[in-house]
Amino acid sequence: MRIIAVAWDIDGTLVDSEPLHHQALLEASATFGVDLGDLPPLAFRGVHMEDVWTRLRGRFSPTLTRAEWLDGIESRYIAGAGRLRALAGARQAIQRLALAGIPQVCVSNSSRRIVDANLATLDLLPYLQFSISLDDVANGKPHPEPYATAARRLRIEAQHLLAVEDSDSGLASASAAGLRTASIASDGTGPADWPIDLPTEVVDIVLSPAHGQPDQARR
Repeated sequence: MRIIAVAWDIDGTLVDSEPLHHQALLEASATFGVDLGDLPPLAFRGVHMEDVWTRLRGRFSPTLTRAEWLDGIESRYIAGAGRLRALAGARQAIQRLALAGIPQVCVSNSSRRIVDANLATLDLLPYLQFSISLDDVANGKPHPEPYATAARRLRIEAQHLLAVEDSDSGLASASAAGLRTASIASDGTGPADWPIDLPTEVVDIVLSPAHGQPDQARR
């Protein structure tokens, strides 16, 4: 089945933003009197903030609202976004696919504020049809809604859309929505149709005359 469009995850796929996300979480939580220093750096990799709040809610004062907590985290993240850099090969892959006329979108488990800050910092907005944030759906990843929404907005059948992900929750979301998947992680994330090491490999998957035939070895 031919791939005619690509849906990119952002955090951990196009940009190494997890350290900044973690730092923002720790700093914001500290202002509310809670030390989260016991959490490992990738404790919430691929997890949307609603679930993070649910898991951590018991540590905070009952008077603290989710909105106050989230605003503190996002404000710190955005303040530091200028330090972010695209992962190796990410911009080149997106630019090459754009030149080839392949529609591209981003599908993220982050809020609209974070998504916009990431894409603006990486200067990727000119190459994308649109982006989907956690604020644009009722259910975040691993629910299929984010990727199903992307396919619907692109007006293509899901099996023609390739999702590029780095987390189990993202791969689960894309697979459940009927997309084919490429996993850019090397830490056991999967399974995916194409395990890859660099974003530039997505170009080969999509533009190769034989594209649409996943590797036999799956994660």
